[in-house]
Amino acid sequence: MFKVSTLSRGVLNLSNTFTRTYRPMTRCRGTNTFTASSKRPFSSSLLLQHGHLKKPKKGEELHVTYILKDGTQKTFEVSAGETLLDIAQAHNLDMEGACGGSCACSTCHVIVDPDYYDALPEPDDDENDMLDLAYGLTETSRLGCQIKMSKDIEGIRVALPAMTRNVNANDFN
Repeated sequence: MFKVSTLSRGVLNLSNTFTRTYRPMTRCRGTNTFTASSKRPFSSSLLLQHGHLKKPKKGEELHVTYILKDGTQKTFEVSAGETLLDIAQAHNLDMEGACGGSCACSTCHVIVDPDYYDALPEPDDDENDMLDLAYGLTETSRLGCQIKMSKDIEGIRVALPAMTRNVNANDFN
């Protein structure tokens, strides 16, 4: 258990003891001392989940191949439901995803192999608007944040474009 107490100058003091049970922060009767405990370590920021993939179950693995800017190919086993952006970032490929996968930029632009393009759902208006800003747009261009892996696109191959463009409000001043 850790204790938080207010010192005379308003400075917080944390003791070093810690337990692994959960109880909300409570004030000790008649004092300015608070006690709390948690199932996770004390931290002032949230754990970032971006790029953390679920390990595929045995027999349910899907495969995706990225063709990198230098022409090399990398194939990964992934789970259904993972986006191409999350897969690329989890494997340290050069795909930025500046908007965090919210379809508000074109930095996760990929060029889909024509053999797989028709198996994908149609892009919505937001995705088409962002694709208009993408560098090197092709007939089979899509945003990696909008493509979720499924059995319909097992073995999909996507190429990363030679460069990306991150357009922001400062570009128009």
